[in-house]
Amino acid sequence: MEKSAHKLELLRRIAELEKKQLWHLDVEDDPETYPLMPDQIDYLNEKLSNRIKNKVANLLGTRFFDKMIASGQLIIKEVRGIENFTAVKGGKIVTCNHFSVGDNYAVWMALREHMDGKMLYKVIREGNYTNPPKPFGLFMRHCNTLPLSSQPSTMRKFFKAVKTLLARDETILIYPEQGMWWNYRKPRPMQDGAFSLAVHNKVPVVPIFITMEDSDIIDGDGFPVQEFTLHILPAIYPDECLRLGEAKTKMSEQNYAAWVEVYEDFYGKKLVYADAEEAK
Repeated sequence: MEKSAHKLELLRRIAELEKKQLWHLDVEDDPETYPLMPDQIDYLNEKLSNRIKNKVANLLGTRFFDKMIASGQLIIKEVRGIENFTAVKGGKIVTCNHFSVGDNYAVWMALREHMDGKMLYKVIREGNYTNPPKPFGLFMRHCNTLPLSSQPSTMRKFFKAVKTLLARDETILIYPEQGMWWNYRKPRPMQDGAFSLAVHNKVPVVPIFITMEDSDIIDGDGFPVQEFTLHILPAIYPDECLRLGEAKTKMSEQNYAAWVEVYEDFYGKKLVYADAEEAK
């Protein structure tokens, strides 16, 4: 099968961003969007209508991704280290590398039997909520998502919701690398957001790193479907002896180091970025 020109272009863009060490930038041609205002979002589903939409969206989302699994288009090969998740009581933040529209569902599949009936909340970019990509609109808006916003007033509402959820012993998934790099196997340096929230709310971060292997199934774009192995790693706790900035930096460095260790162990090679030395 001829390979998708779009996916080949994504791989070219990823290679270019890696050379320039622009780790957080998106490679997709995201549609135009607009600012998310406070009155447009009900983070905690306090309205009855949004609670109903939440149940419907989660049901349809489960059916959608379960069909992908049944057809071999999403393959979760193995989950390692679930005991590292279950050992943490109370609210927590889960971090994961971001490379696929299905990676958040893979995390949910790995954790859902160990969450005492609770849901997994996902932090998403503003545009994925205000102008979501098809066919994921309903999922992006109502499957327990926590959209960021360019509006300070909306972000105040976001921070309050995160505080409430963590106090309720919920689990929040954050992609600290930020942009999604399709099928990119290496860990990327991280943004501070997940760790700042952890420090402010005095909760741990549970790192998850997903490794990939080519399956013998070819997807609709002419590439091998990836088999996911989820590595759930020991929790990282805020150091209360440090100032906020130092504490979040320490957590970020520990998370990145844990991901690098998994990468090098699983793939059997040192982590090397293209032209990293030249870029410096």
